[in-house]
Amino acid sequence: MTHRSVTKVFTAAPSHDGDGVALRRAFPGPDLMDLDPFLLLDHLGPTPLAPGEARGFPPHPHRGFETVTYLLEGEMEHRDSWGNHGTIRPGDVQWMTAGSGLVHSELPGETLVREGGTLHGLQLWVNLPKKDKMTSPRYQDTPASSIPVVRNAGGTVTAKVVAGETLGTKGMIETRIPILYLHLTLEPGSRFEQEVPKTSNAFAYVIEGTGEFNDIAVRDHQVVLFDRGGEGVGIANPGPARLSLLLLAGEPIGQPVARYGPFVMNSKEELVQAVDDYQYGRMGVLA
Repeated sequence: MTHRSVTKVFTAAPSHDGDGVALRRAFPGPDLMDLDPFLLLDHLGPTPLAPGEARGFPPHPHRGFETVTYLLEGEMEHRDSWGNHGTIRPGDVQWMTAGSGLVHSELPGETLVREGGTLHGLQLWVNLPKKDKMTSPRYQDTPASSIPVVRNAGGTVTAKVVAGETLGTKGMIETRIPILYLHLTLEPGSRFEQEVPKTSNAFAYVIEGTGEFNDIAVRDHQVVLFDRGGEGVGIANPGPARLSLLLLAGEPIGQPVARYGPFVMNSKEELVQAVDDYQYGRMGVLA
């Protein structure tokens, strides 16, 4: 397998969002605005929360894209303006299609608020094609027990398959465009190769540890962008600690992107309509 070349490596900038939630924002930012079809990647925490502390993301709207929340530690409770309600816990994934629009909140769950603990996770935004931007909102709340986990023959590489396929195992979450979403863990001294279609855009985000991509050293909180010149991606962990990272790839949509805060459409006129619909309660209201 010929490997894609690394075109850029940069560090996700510290930031805050919601009700003072500390995070690392990989993009959008000065190093990268988006990577079609991906619009945003945030690394939340890890943030220690004292008992009674409930920092999260109070009610806010979305339209025109999907949010993917993957929790590593803690507990997040979501509610929305159409009456949906649920809780995700460590290892769970929520793939939410905002579509035509809703108002929702993401706050620490009841147990985390009562007992305190650590909040740690990642959120990815995936754009929707024009034909799907006004589709009805939909949730795919997937517990950790339902997400495939596969290991290589030597047991040195573990892959959690959120979407796409690796090591002969397919993810169960349905995506509207072809998406690869893997959480990879490489033990010291191990190597891994993942086939990626040449038509897809691909990047990696290092959660913890240090690794090498085509002999280029990368550490925690760094983003690795790849070209489309090879058949896949090669990753190595020269040690001495475990390497944890996300590897993501997606087929570009190739349509105009107009974004304003929590709205992502194809034109300025559509953004104006989204703001108007939100302000007049057409996306519902969440107290």
